[in-house]
Amino acid sequence: MKVEVIGVPIDLGANRRGVDMGPSAIRYGGLKKAITDLNITYQDLGNIEVPIPESYDKFEDERLKHIEEIAYVNQTLATLVSKSLLDGNFPIILGGDHCIAAGSILGTQSVLGNIGVIWIDAHGDFNTRETTLSGNLHGMSLAASAGFGALEMVKFKAKDVNYVNPQKVVLVGARDLDDQEAKSIKASGITVFTMADIDEYGIKEVMLRALEIVCKDTEGFHVSFDIDVMNPNEAPGVGTPVNGGFTYREAHLAAELIANNKKLRSLEVVEVNPILDQMNQTGKLAVSLICSMIGKRILGSL
Repeated sequence: MKVEVIGVPIDLGANRRGVDMGPSAIRYGGLKKAITDLNITYQDLGNIEVPIPESYDKFEDERLKHIEEIAYVNQTLATLVSKSLLDGNFPIILGGDHCIAAGSILGTQSVLGNIGVIWIDAHGDFNTRETTLSGNLHGMSLAASAGFGALEMVKFKAKDVNYVNPQKVVLVGARDLDDQEAKSIKASGITVFTMADIDEYGIKEVMLRALEIVCKDTEGFHVSFDIDVMNPNEAPGVGTPVNGGFTYREAHLAAELIANNKKLRSLEVVEVNPILDQMNQTGKLAVSLICSMIGKRILGSL
């Protein structure tokens, strides 16, 4: 395996500053050493250039804030992810806020043609221009990736886009959904495992069910891991914390089960905000979870 790391230092999709420093926090948390210690070849492609919010005085559309800039970044990211896969490599994308998922997912989809998606997140990110309460695009990226809502997030002509099949998407860890967003998710065909489901069935059973869905009749799957799925005491450095999330061991067991499956094709970790963190605790957690998802174990790598 050769890992290619792509940084996307963006906070245009969120309403709190600081998450643009997430890629640096994760790298500073020891990502390169942790991956090379697994005998995996590591190449860092650097960061995509992203404009800063202070460059703009107003939004053209208050319900789709920074849509043009985010679309440009996602287009660039999709191209880089596609090239990485075509070169036979494994792309790891570091956010930045969760608006980048549209680029990550559709970049992978454009190469493989039919992927599943495991979306690990406290939130659904399935809002549209009509349902959003904030206008922040980090809450619309899953909808856009599945062909709903703010399709401008990736600047392909509609007829050329191969959106992911919602029936091959699984949301894990949900505990904070807007009312209309929840209705849209139910209608879409996405499978949802809430924290209540994890409490009832356990993280192992939930992840095995999720993996079965995203692997059946697909060419592999993408994982989008929003670090705010964690309980805030485990990951204080996030912009939208919600109590009652993953414990440290639940997160690592989920990651290890993903690695066991062998069909993971691309991975992103998003929403690390070092301004709100404590001694880079969340950045280091992101590093350890990335390593677990690519094969690290207590007794050595897979």
